[in-house]
Amino acid sequence: MHSLPYWRLSGFYFFHFAVLGAFAPYWSLYLQSLSFSALQIGVLMSLLLVTRIFAPSAWGWLADHTGRRVMVVQLAAFCGFVSFCGFFLGQSFVWIFLVMLLMSFCWSASLPLIEAITLTHLGDRTEKYGRIRFWGSVGFILAVVGMGYLLDMVDIIWLLWVVLALKFGIVLFSYHIPESEVVGHSVDQDSIRQVCKRPEVVVFLLSSLLMIFAHGAYYTFFSIYLVENGYGKGFVGWLWAIGVVCEIAVFFLMPWMMRRFSLKAILIFSFACAVLRFLMIGWGVEWVLVILLAQVLHAATYGTHHVAAMMVVHHFFHGRHQAKGQAIYTSVAYGVGGTLGAVLSGYAWDGLGADMTFTISAAAAFLGMLLVAWKMKAINK
Repeated sequence: MHSLPYWRLSGFYFFHFAVLGAFAPYWSLYLQSLSFSALQIGVLMSLLLVTRIFAPSAWGWLADHTGRRVMVVQLAAFCGFVSFCGFFLGQSFVWIFLVMLLMSFCWSASLPLIEAITLTHLGDRTEKYGRIRFWGSVGFILAVVGMGYLLDMVDIIWLLWVVLALKFGIVLFSYHIPESEVVGHSVDQDSIRQVCKRPEVVVFLLSSLLMIFAHGAYYTFFSIYLVENGYGKGFVGWLWAIGVVCEIAVFFLMPWMMRRFSLKAILIFSFACAVLRFLMIGWGVEWVLVILLAQVLHAATYGTHHVAAMMVVHHFFHGRHQAKGQAIYTSVAYGVGGTLGAVLSGYAWDGLGADMTFTISAAAAFLGMLLVAWKMKAINK
């Protein structure tokens, strides 16, 4: 078996999620500084997700057509860097909309392909996935905490320069990742359409959609929500980081958990924690301890759910279907689910208020939990 390019893959994850750590929590604050309404912010933030409906499939087709997945990652990384420069050229809603649409289309390509490349390099050693993905969480923590403190001292425009520098790091590491050999699998005899029609696959994808939908208000308005309730930006950065620190612990615990529990049981646990978490955020913002505990639950609502979901995708989509499976998962969960969550949370935020918006998030997570408990088969790794 070939040697694992651990540090090259880890470095890419580090910068990819460092961009996310600097961008996702604070971009809504930048948009707010441009005097956009809550609905406009929700629409703009949804572009990060709406492009995931079709972009992963488009980039995945290019990767399959050329047989060079790493080359496609490199192309997407470079185009994402160049397109981000457009934010320095204008501040109108239409211009920001167009630039975010282009940047998001390019950014959407990288992660599904890198996940597929990483799992292919791992082969039968999938239990080591968390140790690679862990570096993405480290990058996120350093970026989200550092950006929070920086924005307490400098103008919000500095956010653009920091994200641009981190995007350059993605470009650099993309050119050091070796291509992985795709090995066929006996179950590849089924077409990708046949795989997607299986009831357990349909339920898994729909439940994943609901989980990401539930996070829509969190990723779009959490920072604004906290700042409006008297929390400093530096402390907001730490709150985001606390969730990811707990997520890191989960990445190292997941091999132990997967030996003792089925992936179905882990998913049900993740959904149950999401229900509790969003109710705590929506109704307990005035109590710092409640918000701290809610952030600790990020370990389950993202950490355990993400790793378990990657293993489920790896279980359902084998060999030549692996990149397509990652693209389909990303399109359905993050594309459709994330877009609906971000846009509808903008409507709910203005019309119903923060507490009811997060209650809707909790209800979506509860529905996802019922679907998994009802229809998914127990999968053991």
